[in-house]
Amino acid sequence: MSGTETSKAYLWFDTEFTSLDLDRARLLQVALLGTDVNLDPLTPEDQGINLFIRLEEGTEVSSWLTDNLPDLITTCRSSQAVPEKEAGERMIEYVDGLFGPPAEEVRARPVLAGNSVHSDWFLARRFYPELCRRLHYRHLDVSALKLQWFDWLDGEPFDKENRDRVLEYLPFPGHHLPDRTHDAYYDIHASIAELNFYRKRLLTHRPDTP
Repeated sequence: MSGTETSKAYLWFDTEFTSLDLDRARLLQVALLGTDVNLDPLTPEDQGINLFIRLEEGTEVSSWLTDNLPDLITTCRSSQAVPEKEAGERMIEYVDGLFGPPAEEVRARPVLAGNSVHSDWFLARRFYPELCRRLHYRHLDVSALKLQWFDWLDGEPFDKENRDRVLEYLPFPGHHLPDRTHDAYYDIHASIAELNFYRKRLLTHRPDTP
């Protein structure tokens, strides 16, 4: 099988943000983890990026977040949070540490991956265009397989909020997986586990097997 169209790697990315209006939303958390195409991390699991973004006083936050994720808001207003610019610099340092400077050939760049990753890509374009310069033009959206799982096979949902279920299908130890859902770092691991779930149950044929 020719490897000319094989992805170099997957860059799993997820964000938490203040509003579903993405044109006005501000970032609250960013998480990043590089894997190869077999879903094995390219660095030790605890060396991925997991950053809370400093939330300035007066920034509008949706009532859903205030009611359901007060701990996240508190963290973003604490000393644990970093400025938006610093978060971008640290993500660039992580990506360049894995892949070197942005490849001139766009097909040689890592593929952005996640669930409904177009939303996260949109925010990355707004806040971190230098990160987007390091990405392949394709995206790996696990939600596309989710739709096929439901629409074509009427399959049982993969419960991403069930931590034990996520750990069962995560193809590497989840020692550093947060306990809470609606957390960007938890969500990238849940997306990797969900893709692995579909690979085992939906994508069962490989071209190099009879």
